[in-house]
Amino acid sequence: MAKIIPFRAVRPATDKVSLVTSRSYDEYSAAELASQLDFNPFSFLHVLNPAYVNQQKIGLEKRFKLVAQKYNDFKAENILIKEDKPVFYLYEIYSKERVFTGIIAGTTIEDYQNNVIKKHEDTLQYRVELFKDYLHQIGFNTEPVLITYPDNEALNGWIMAKKSMPSLYEFSTTKKEKHSLWKIENNEDIQWLQQQFEIIGDLYIADGHHRSASAELLYEQDKASGNENLKYFMSFLIAESNVKIYEYNRIIRDLNGHSKETFLQLLGDNFWIKNKEQELWKPTRKFEFGMYLDGEFYSLTLKDEHSFTSVIERLDAQILYKKVLQPILGIDDLRNDERIDYIPGKQSIVTIKEVVDEGEFELGFMLFPTDISEIKELADKNLIMPPKSTYIDPKFRSGLVVYEIPPSSE
Repeated sequence: MAKIIPFRAVRPATDKVSLVTSRSYDEYSAAELASQLDFNPFSFLHVLNPAYVNQQKIGLEKRFKLVAQKYNDFKAENILIKEDKPVFYLYEIYSKERVFTGIIAGTTIEDYQNNVIKKHEDTLQYRVELFKDYLHQIGFNTEPVLITYPDNEALNGWIMAKKSMPSLYEFSTTKKEKHSLWKIENNEDIQWLQQQFEIIGDLYIADGHHRSASAELLYEQDKASGNENLKYFMSFLIAESNVKIYEYNRIIRDLNGHSKETFLQLLGDNFWIKNKEQELWKPTRKFEFGMYLDGEFYSLTLKDEHSFTSVIERLDAQILYKKVLQPILGIDDLRNDERIDYIPGKQSIVTIKEVVDEGEFELGFMLFPTDISEIKELADKNLIMPPKSTYIDPKFRSGLVVYEIPPSSE
């Protein structure tokens, strides 16, 4: 039985929303970032990076204080405003490829700790600690955890009905996406939504394992303060059929001392290999892998698809690791080995070709995306996926909705 709560969010003033919200900081090139920070005084990037020119020279503690200060400046200038009462939101991202629609709500640390909110990825402790300290110092979070729930006809009908009503925001971005936000403040709607999620039961984290783990750590650190807001973290709840799961492709710097001929011979022990030459080929099903080597594409099809006894062994990312990356290429640590890097499947495979052709990397592998059923099975069995197995959309815009951690004094 999952619990969701409305909360008193902070959000952009209606006339400034398209100027305030931004993509994740990491998604901007240096030129894009400079342009936003130089010419858009309302961008939330100013809050996230208030001293971007000197950021390499400033210690973390000072940076955190500057973020908190700039955030409060945005509120004082009414660029950001706070809701009068706790609410939910319905949020839609519309692009030419897909439409994503979900509910923004608070979810509970208790559900996270009791595995009602299930995980499928491991976390790096230093990142969890760092983001916990960040949250503690700045006092807000604008990056919700992306959580999926099993498709529900009643919820689908409710969402369709709400989308026919006037929205709070409707704006477009330079990525040619349209964003719409509806405020859900009616007590009957709020109670009905809470009842639906109690019925739905278990929820699954799709993206945001480090954010949820940091929220838990912050709660354990500061719970003696009695701050009720620590018991929750902001989530974007979306039906599992509505998420888009991409693979993470691999690029490798060298063949671990093997010649091309020897490497292909070793691959042949476990895979049927077909030279696709210049065809931009990528896998079309599970147990297939694409490869780019020495200016040519190859298809690799696993010879024995029925020898696995667990869901973790059947994952394509794990198969590639156990049969190629570790035994042939000598890559043991997928997180830290500098000989391997990752490219989200959302990018064209031409990107892999270009990176390899430039010479810094010698080899590229393309995988078939993981299915949501595999993610759920792993989470249900408390198993952890290999690092960089999934890249999941939708991505939330920074500054659109903010969850404040300190108790309200207003």
